Amino acid sequence: MNRSPVSVLSQTDLNGMAIPVEQLEANLRDLLTTHGYVLLTNVLDDFDHVLFCQRLGSLIPHINGATTWDIRPEPDNKNNVYYPGSNRTFAPHTECFDFQGLPPRYLSLWCIHPAFGEGGETTVADTFPWIDQLPDSERERLEEVKFDWENPHGSGLGICSQHPVIERFGGDRIVRFSCKNLVHSDGDSVADLLRRWQFLFDQEHVAIRYERNDMLVFDNWRMLHGRSGFQDLRRHLRRVQIGAVIDKTSNTEVNTKINAVTV
Repeated sequence: MNRSPVSVLSQTDLNGMAIPVEQLEANLRDLLTTHGYVLLTNVLDDFDHVLFCQRLGSLIPHINGATTWDIRPEPDNKNNVYYPGSNRTFAPHTECFDFQGLPPRYLSLWCIHPAFGEGGETTVADTFPWIDQLPDSERERLEEVKFDWENPHGSGLGICSQHPVIERFGGDRIVRFSCKNLVHSDGDSVADLLRRWQFLFDQEHVAIRYERNDMLVFDNWRMLHGRSGFQDLRRHLRRVQIGAVIDKTSNTEVNTKINAVTV
């Protein structure tokens, strides 16, 4: 079931003029707190997506070292459900669950060329209501047990990290999730959680369909995201990962080590 986004913010006012960047940031942060995601629309060609994202926190490099990643189908794509260079459907997950440290707080995607025809939407769903509905005993187990997480990039690295599904960090809650890379047995109780959350994601997700320059920002500690498959191989997005600001008084941010893995 595809739901249309309700957390939508325009970069321009009723006269087509750019909203002052300080006000735009404040409005976006308010919507992020309420909904966990924001779709920024009516974005002018001279809008600097990267510079705006840096207002939310420091950019974290991707696995290839680049801070900005082009997401588009590649001629030699691996047809892997998690591989951005394919045109396949992505199963719901949080990003960088295999990091040894904190995962990125926010992810931002913006559109260079939209996909025409069916598919190509980014799909997002909020885990917090699902967690609040869990029995206390199950929620406590998900906070206490450190599960094994496999590397999702087909590198053969095997187990890369151990984390609980739900982690408390200061006054925040971090959710890690992957239908494919959380190591478990069929009889493990977490296998039932994976099935339930996949079902809830299918029923409740919001589908983001991009126009050129549109930008999606979402809270990676809270939201699951995925993608619908598509046929238009011209689809082209760019992505940045944004670190969490830990000490807000000194603006000190997390230094997440993304390349340190254990086998």
